Amino acid sequence: MRSFSRGALDARPVTLTPGVNKHAEGSCQVEFGDTRVLVTCSVEEKVPPHVFGTGGGWVTAEYGMLPRSTHGRMKREAAQGKQGGRTLEIQRLIGRALRASIDLKALGPRTLTLDCDVIQADGGTRTASITGAWVAMVLALRKLKKKSTINQLPPLTHVAAISVGVVKGEVVVDLDYDEDSTAEVDLNVVALEGSRLVEVQGTAENGHFDRARLDEMLDAGTATIEKLVALQKQVLG
Repeated sequence: MRSFSRGALDARPVTLTPGVNKHAEGSCQVEFGDTRVLVTCSVEEKVPPHVFGTGGGWVTAEYGMLPRSTHGRMKREAAQGKQGGRTLEIQRLIGRALRASIDLKALGPRTLTLDCDVIQADGGTRTASITGAWVAMVLALRKLKKKSTINQLPPLTHVAAISVGVVKGEVVVDLDYDEDSTAEVDLNVVALEGSRLVEVQGTAENGHFDRARLDEMLDAGTATIEKLVALQKQVLG
């Protein structure tokens, strides 16, 4: 029996709660089952050096896990003086996913920073972060338009993400921690609306898997992402 009494191809209950931070230009709390992430979007009227002079904008992300987001307390990375490799890899993934969903040239010379703070972790924190970050980003852009900082929204395409795995020989989507820690294959799928892949991260944890199994996992992942996109649309109106 999977958590929340769901089938192999069913995601955990997903909740997107917009506007949870009164200070940020955009915000969203995202819940995938017992995984909870607070995402805020901040806007700065400047761009990093590699974008300066192009007329375009930039979207970046930072990711972190709060000390008691897991079973035992972990030290804050800031207290240790540096971010870990996992943190850097995840926040770069989130940034790439969001940049794939927006016309940076039309954004203009400004930077959107998505801060993804994991409140409670039970697997799939990076995929939840991406799904919620898109909502926070759109809300921030709407606020800029309302304030006449921008005349119109830049072209946008929904982006969301989901984990897929092979557990006890069966393809399953949206793995919780117990499943993720024992999966034979672990895959993260990021896609734009219309099942256009942005990034696929996958590995056989023990042994190997064939092309047919990969296709099965991608089909399961993109089908679930389309449901997440529908939820994003519902939340944003």
